[in-house]
Amino acid sequence: MSGSDVLIVGAGPTGLVLALWLTKLGVKIRIIDKTAEPGTTSRALAVQARTLELYRQLDLADAVVQRGHKVPAVNLWVKGERAAHLPFETVGQDLTPYPFLHIYPQDEHERLLIDRLKVLGVSVERQMELVSFTQENDRIIACLRGLSGQEDRCEAKYIAGCDGARSTVRETLGTGYPGGTYRHLFYVADVDAAGPAVDGELHVDLDEADFVAVFPLAGKGRARLIGTLRDERADRADTLKFEDVRDRAIKQLRVQVETVNWFSTYHVHHRVTDHFRKGRAFLLGDAAHIHSPAGGQGMNTGIGDAINLAWKLAAAIAGRAPDSLLDTYEAERIGFARRLVATTDRIFTLATAEGPIAAVLRTRIVPVVFPKVLAFEAAREYLFRTVSQITLNYRGGPLSAGSAGRVRGGDRLPWVRNDGADNFAPLSAIAWQVHVYGSASSELKAWCAARQMPLHVFDWKSAHERAGLVRDAIYLLRPDTYVALAEPSGAPAALDSYFAARGIKLAAS
Repeated sequence: MSGSDVLIVGAGPTGLVLALWLTKLGVKIRIIDKTAEPGTTSRALAVQARTLELYRQLDLADAVVQRGHKVPAVNLWVKGERAAHLPFETVGQDLTPYPFLHIYPQDEHERLLIDRLKVLGVSVERQMELVSFTQENDRIIACLRGLSGQEDRCEAKYIAGCDGARSTVRETLGTGYPGGTYRHLFYVADVDAAGPAVDGELHVDLDEADFVAVFPLAGKGRARLIGTLRDERADRADTLKFEDVRDRAIKQLRVQVETVNWFSTYHVHHRVTDHFRKGRAFLLGDAAHIHSPAGGQGMNTGIGDAINLAWKLAAAIAGRAPDSLLDTYEAERIGFARRLVATTDRIFTLATAEGPIAAVLRTRIVPVVFPKVLAFEAAREYLFRTVSQITLNYRGGPLSAGSAGRVRGGDRLPWVRNDGADNFAPLSAIAWQVHVYGSASSELKAWCAARQMPLHVFDWKSAHERAGLVRDAIYLLRPDTYVALAEPSGAPAALDSYFAARGIKLAAS
């Protein structure tokens, strides 16, 4: 019977990221997938700024940026003409190292993750399916079936269900998947094309209740068309062809399609399971939550699940943290998933609402009002923060404590750039660390040295104050780079209290 620390079921982006982070942290993993090969087509496109920030921990961010496409603006179209042009590549220039929407198709993304995993000595076991599993006090016992049909028993300390919307792990746990299914049929087409809407920017047509958009891909003339159907064509998804939908894009967005490289249809659900953890089993990504593609949040949220869970599993397996640390995965991620599903559902419902009032709202009011609202810096920043996920926080959670300035425990650390350097550079380490902006006391330096806790002290600048940081305060950063504790006094006693209250052991404590 083979054994590992964590059995990961599913090798999409969520499972691969979990495997990468755990392997980097010294956890023995096994990752399986029932498909014969990685995906050659994909629906997910957007890699948000927060994901790129976290990817710095495995030196992935630069590779994703270099291989993908930065989107400089979004355009709204009405009656075959651009009604609004909204540049946003500079909106977040003072908020993140990645102030743009980045397009990097999921299939290419997966191949990059697989290659990086191989460098670490781990390969995905293909055509290997989870049949069932049971939980005991100190392990799970899984039954796997390979291509030959022969079954294999596998032991692991934990199991991670990254196996999608039809998750076997979730069905075994019985945590439910409440929600619904949109009646629209979605279609996607990767094309080589020309025309004013194939210019490297994002274009959205507002004319009808059936949504259609043109997303740029890397390379001249490459684009992805995404749209919805609700008429009789939606009832024949299995036989629908690109010719059945192309007129809309050609007419409304003036897209001149030269070659169709891929075409597919699918239905979209909006669901969240009732629990993300049950005993030694965890649910991540689409196995835990699924929603409308509005805002390009799905894949990024699954990746966020993986990074949130990875360091906690590593600490528990190494005996540096109690089992209760693993409960914080659900506590921190399920609320965000529920809010995200509700938000994307409202946006999608508004964008596809039928009737004369909805049509007037889309074609006459939105193109006029939206640009005017976004003329205000605060509105642009709010939109960017939300879509990019840099506003996501764990305030009020069991691992979050204190406040110093505008920064509270659970927040993403504000990014501050100064003289060509930035305070995110130390966050490439997947480890607890302390930041001080100003000067650190001798007591704090001694405390960190005794516990092998990295201490990063930044000369105080006005930019730190503008970002909401407090001079000489302690900011304790978790291994996933979120602020765990914000302590304005700068006294290390607060650090002792924080770790003692949560039963977390440090290297030399």
